[in-house]
Amino acid sequence: MARTMDPLGKKIFKGVVVDELVGIFVAYFLFKKMNTSQDFRQTMSKKFPFLLEVYYKSIEHSGMYGIREQDQEKWLNSKT
Repeated sequence: MARTMDPLGKKIFKGVVVDELVGIFVAYFLFKKMNTSQDFRQTMSKKFPFLLEVYYKSIEHSGMYGIREQDQEKWLNSKT
């Protein structure tokens, strides 16, 4: 015996699914942009440093080291 959801339950469920999908696509876009553009990472360091820290930790966790140091070196050299 299958139970069906009421119309309000269906709307809430669809909203949650859509929100999750939007969140996944935004996270993918931000990661891809940060992974390919050092200038974008510099912008993120000024506006959203906590997101850049998540990016650095995730790539370091995957075994890629040195990106943070390269960024800091370039940004320091560009100030002088």
